[in-house]
Amino acid sequence: MKMVSLDTKDKKILSYLQADATISLSVLAERVNLSTTPCWKRVKRLEDEGVIVKRVALLNPEQVSLPTSIFMTLSIVNHSAKWMNEFNSVVEKFDEVMEVYRMTGEFDYMLRVQVKDIHSFDRFYKRLMEQLDGVTKVTSSFAMETIKYTTALPL
Repeated sequence: MKMVSLDTKDKKILSYLQADATISLSVLAERVNLSTTPCWKRVKRLEDEGVIVKRVALLNPEQVSLPTSIFMTLSIVNHSAKWMNEFNSVVEKFDEVMEVYRMTGEFDYMLRVQVKDIHSFDRFYKRLMEQLDGVTKVTSSFAMETIKYTTALPL
């Protein structure tokens, strides 16, 4: 993947869009001191170059009855490319899985899971484990409180 060069105006555009992707082009252009056409061209270039991946609405998990966040760590015995591809395919199927990371250190994978309650997590856990072979250790930690949550990258 090619690294994209970002100037100050690009970074300002990205910061405003990270804060509110619904901002109008005219307001965005004004805030970054550009006219609308050059601003639109920059946004389009940032999308075309893959800097802006997508624009989404962020939901409040409690308001949609999914208040429980769990962080799972998994250790595995098989590190083959075939196993990793199968693992990726399995976790992609689960809507409860919000994030998946292949890690270094004491465990191999970390997942963030979002569910209604502990009973929902138990059902999810059983379905997941039925589909995965070679998992040697699973640790699950329930988040008690969210102290900081952001999707905005520090530009």
